[in-house]
Amino acid sequence: MSIMRKVLAVAAVLTLAGGLSTAGSLSASAATPQCGPNCVEVYSMKFATPANLGFVETVFLGIPLRGVPTEVRPASSSNPAEDLIVPLGGPVHVSTFYADGMVSAAVNEHYGTELAVQLEYAPYGKPTGLCTAVAVTAYQNEGLSLQPCSRPGVTVWILDFADQPATAPMFFPIVNGSDTDFVHPFAMTILGNPAHKPFTPIIMRHLIGNPGSVPANQLWGAAHGTVTP
Repeated sequence: MSIMRKVLAVAAVLTLAGGLSTAGSLSASAATPQCGPNCVEVYSMKFATPANLGFVETVFLGIPLRGVPTEVRPASSSNPAEDLIVPLGGPVHVSTFYADGMVSAAVNEHYGTELAVQLEYAPYGKPTGLCTAVAVTAYQNEGLSLQPCSRPGVTVWILDFADQPATAPMFFPIVNGSDTDFVHPFAMTILGNPAHKPFTPIIMRHLIGNPGSVPANQLWGAAHGTVTP
């Protein structure tokens, strides 16, 4: 990885940690004021623009129950279903999750030096104990849903900067911590244009084009707190 790409990768990490926003000049709003600076908006590169976060990870209908799916919805500062927080306060190395029994030895062996997070649903800033996750070990086309944050593997998300394209240095694949395929791991993906669909789930798909040519629908960014004009 070049020095510039390392710098940009660190910038993305600091976003999740609360240090800055990769949104830059983005003027859209996301996260409620009550959740405020503790909130993280995970948005799709495919639909972000210089003036808008586009579509962000959202809990379906805002229902705080195990098994409720997550989808992408237009970024909004008035929709508590978009309020997600990082329980540990910021990314930690995968090896830390391994030491806590949250990922397997195989995942640690492959990703131990990479950074990872959990994303807890916290409408209006109130933690629910439910994290965005997969229900079982990741498989092709499995949809994301809320699961107890205490569940190992499935609730851990690896920030895969190693497969970050040079042409999109502020965006990165997000790989699930239950993964068993380390050549083309299962990564967060959206299919189709959510502007034309009533429901666009986030699903697991084998990462393609890695390293270096991952498509936009498998690349994500993160903005911290409420982003206002």
